[in-house]
Amino acid sequence: MSRLMHVETGPYAPPVPVRELVAVSADGARLHVEVHGPESAPAVVLAHGWTCSTAFWAAQIRDLAVDHRVIAYDQRGHGRSPASPACSTEALADDLEAVLEATLATGEKAVVVGHSMGGMTVMAAAARPGFQEHAAAVLLCSTGSSRLVAESTVVPLRPGRFRTWLTQQILGSRAPLGPVTPMARRILKYGTMGPGSAPHMVEACARIVHACPRKVRYAWSQVLDLLDLDHGVRELKVPTAVVAGTADRLTPPVHARALIAALPNCVGSTELPGVGHMSPVEAPELVSGRIRELVTTYATIKEGA
Repeated sequence: MSRLMHVETGPYAPPVPVRELVAVSADGARLHVEVHGPESAPAVVLAHGWTCSTAFWAAQIRDLAVDHRVIAYDQRGHGRSPASPACSTEALADDLEAVLEATLATGEKAVVVGHSMGGMTVMAAAARPGFQEHAAAVLLCSTGSSRLVAESTVVPLRPGRFRTWLTQQILGSRAPLGPVTPMARRILKYGTMGPGSAPHMVEACARIVHACPRKVRYAWSQVLDLLDLDHGVRELKVPTAVVAGTADRLTPPVHARALIAALPNCVGSTELPGVGHMSPVEAPELVSGRIRELVTTYATIKEGA
């Protein structure tokens, strides 16, 4: 609890869950899981990105939990899930399977939403039996399957080896982020959010990202640097929609367009003008609306409801 740091009031203050539980992954890693909303409602599972936590989904949880069962979990090492030396895309897939197993009834289907590394988690799990049993549809937000560092525009230079190297040094830095200062907010906004992001959005994201332990941030940066999940995209055969921001410097729209071209069953795509990498925070109503559309079209209600 001591490392959690997030806003306490407003739309980005994390709601209190109906219940909490621990899902145990294949290697014994323990994952903090929250369940919000009516137990009998159609299910939505939220997987956050690198350096974030369940708090990242506060706006979606507030909106959707009125009439959905919203399941959010902390990726290993993030939020209230303890760190693990096993940092890999296989571990991400194991963890998502464990969460689905712990929260959904046999054969129950949910809409699975992944932002950034959460989207990569979905791609890594696409061929897994547990994922295929429980995923009715998928929403991929601000994510990519490969060439993350080479395509990043965080460093405002022409593409090439030097830009890629410099981006690696920045994103893979071991330096502590320190307190959330005005300068820290400006840096985070530049790197991860659109230029029109409101101050309360920037504040919420800064508090969440700065709460991620330095060693965890570094360990997962190494996984993302070498990421290649192009095969996982081709295995993602459930109906899948894609959301991307035109001002995203971490996963520019080129990634979304590649996903759309490669997905076996792409059922919609949205480019958000002026929105950066933190699309669920920057465009909460639109992201929640896309989730609702997928639930209405593809999800099932828990038996006995």
